[in-house]
Amino acid sequence: MSRIPVRPSRKRTALLAAGVLAGAATGTAGVVGAAGTASAASACTVAYQVQNQWSTGFTTSVKVTNNGPAVSSWNVKWSYAGNQQVTQGWNAKVTQSGPAVTAANESYNGTLATGGSADFGFNASYSGTNALPTSFTLNGVACNGGDTPTDPPTTPPTTPPAGNRVDNPYAGAKVYVNPEWSAKAAAEPGGTRVSNQPTGIWLDRIAVVAGTSGSMGLRAHLDEALKQKGSGEMVVQLVVYDLPGRDCSALASNGELGPTEIDKYKTQFIDPIAAILSDAKYAALRIVTTVEIDSLPNLVTNTGGRATATPQCDTMLANGNYVKGVGYALHKLGAIPNVYNYLDAGHHGWIGWDDNFGPSADMFKKAATAEGATPADVHGFITNTANYSALKENNFTIDDSVNGVSVRQSKWVDWNRYVDELSYAQAFRTKLVSVGFDPGIGMLIDTSRNGWGGTARPTGPGAKTSVDTYVEDGRYDRRIHIGNWCNQAGAGLGERPKAAPAAGIDAYVWMKPPGESDGSSTAIPNDEGKGLDRMCDPTYTGNPRNGNHLSGALPNAPLSGHWFSAQFQELMKNAYPAL
Repeated sequence: MSRIPVRPSRKRTALLAAGVLAGAATGTAGVVGAAGTASAASACTVAYQVQNQWSTGFTTSVKVTNNGPAVSSWNVKWSYAGNQQVTQGWNAKVTQSGPAVTAANESYNGTLATGGSADFGFNASYSGTNALPTSFTLNGVACNGGDTPTDPPTTPPTTPPAGNRVDNPYAGAKVYVNPEWSAKAAAEPGGTRVSNQPTGIWLDRIAVVAGTSGSMGLRAHLDEALKQKGSGEMVVQLVVYDLPGRDCSALASNGELGPTEIDKYKTQFIDPIAAILSDAKYAALRIVTTVEIDSLPNLVTNTGGRATATPQCDTMLANGNYVKGVGYALHKLGAIPNVYNYLDAGHHGWIGWDDNFGPSADMFKKAATAEGATPADVHGFITNTANYSALKENNFTIDDSVNGVSVRQSKWVDWNRYVDELSYAQAFRTKLVSVGFDPGIGMLIDTSRNGWGGTARPTGPGAKTSVDTYVEDGRYDRRIHIGNWCNQAGAGLGERPKAAPAAGIDAYVWMKPPGESDGSSTAIPNDEGKGLDRMCDPTYTGNPRNGNHLSGALPNAPLSGHWFSAQFQELMKNAYPAL
């Protein structure tokens, strides 16, 4: 892996004028001077600004302003005198043929009203002299005039060059504390013990990107992150979660988009997120995205002739929109230099069986090569997101046996090859590399609710009277069944967020904000697309996905994502390490 982009410590700008827009009256081209204002009226203005330059490359931002009649699409063209080659663009489709470069609008920023502007940027390579372009066309019309631009700095930057990423974004960095979650946690009795912990920002509906009534939108969170950042590095954690036909095996977190609404997902959800994250204002932040939890594994485990299959998952496998959506998200977000994509990889109690392990890795590779994505768009994977699997079971291992009977044959382990999240995450990382992902990928583990402390936590191994007694009496994870996932009774806060805690692990994170419900215990009318899943009903006796056991859910739970005070209090009470 490489290093992260940062803003240059010094700005030397190259501002060039553009002149007449197609269809506008011919006149004197406006010149953009050092102050950045047009000296004469013009139909359009283009500002070309080299933000950072090093010995082999540079980063540039471009702003086009329409001073003439409104247009519904635009393209900006220029040519280089040297060997500059664009390698990566954002907020525009930037292509190059020889020295000629074309930047055309994206689907979401093509309309420019009179006085309206669009910003885009790109990284490029060069050798020798990075001569600046001296003329532009806008929508095919040449723009003449302009001051001689100031050369950009050519001394090596003292900070890592733009367009690069660090190997582990969490290393040496603070992580953003969501003030909205923090306030709710602090308002709970005893909540100030954890209210300063960083948690994920869930982008689970189109509306929350811009912000809903009383709730911060994505830009507001990023602006607050810049305030928290200070002079050091800052990580912002986002959960990107609104696939068409979302969560095909569950109802509590069904999404707003129907199974066929892939275009709406792209243009109204992913594109606006990418546009915000591409803003140069946020280039100094390390933005970690958890991409579409609980999606791709469903295509492996809950389809076809399996007892766990659902018609909804069969539909999403057949239409390919999970794969297309994840691929598109990886491609669009992976093009932004300071974004780190972590693809959701389920948890050991879902993927750890032999018939799920390899096929899941193959499915992730398929999605990572769809819709223009490549494995290079995946910085790592995250396991146990919003789940309860214990980080480390110390009282038994997968290699133990009792009276000649393997632990794998116990009712709890049930032939799984992994007994906890750490061993699974490390092994699955190796498998992912073997199918073509970068050897430098790192793993995240969500430890927000997998502590399983309190009085029910075993203090040592179970008796060796039988393999079931040995495992049952020794396991930390006290769920009724490993397939239970909704508002689990007895759960506790797990390891506090920390960077590089174990080999191959980039960080332990609290991606699921503790105290936010997994789903409602009873049907609650809502406009968020969320239904009643009986797995959130404590009286439910189960289905094949949890071995037809009781759900283990807490009663009186609100809609998923809504504050659940009783759960938060239980998580604090059963925290391990204890608060």
